[in-house]
Amino acid sequence: MPAPTDVPESTPREPLWRDLVGAVLRRERRAQRRTLKEVADAARISLPYLSEVERGRKEASSEILAAAAHALGLGLGDLLSLVHGELVHGAPIHGAPAHAAPARRPAPHPRPALAPHRTQLSHRGLCLAA
Repeated sequence: MPAPTDVPESTPREPLWRDLVGAVLRRERRAQRRTLKEVADAARISLPYLSEVERGRKEASSEILAAAAHALGLGLGDLLSLVHGELVHGAPIHGAPAHAAPARRPAPHPRPALAPHRTQLSHRGLCLAA
């Protein structure tokens, strides 16, 4: 009898939260045609650390995620909603282009207002528990 932690090979593996968050951050940054350095500077995060977060190698704190989201013109809730959407709808996470996200220009200051298409994101159904 297999151990309770064994997952049958036919069962799809759940994606890791850090992979989803990193993929969304990278996709949003690329949709804006911004470099890692530009976003890291705007968020006041080291470039190597942001790179590792985008690649799913680091579990970023809520403060880091909020800073990265704000540097991209998103709120933390917007970022979490986008990640939730990918988790629920099974959207591709590795290097996939943004499907409906138009390219946005970099904001002139580190904490821009939300882009117009991001103001109506719904946060219904999103629950994080520790």
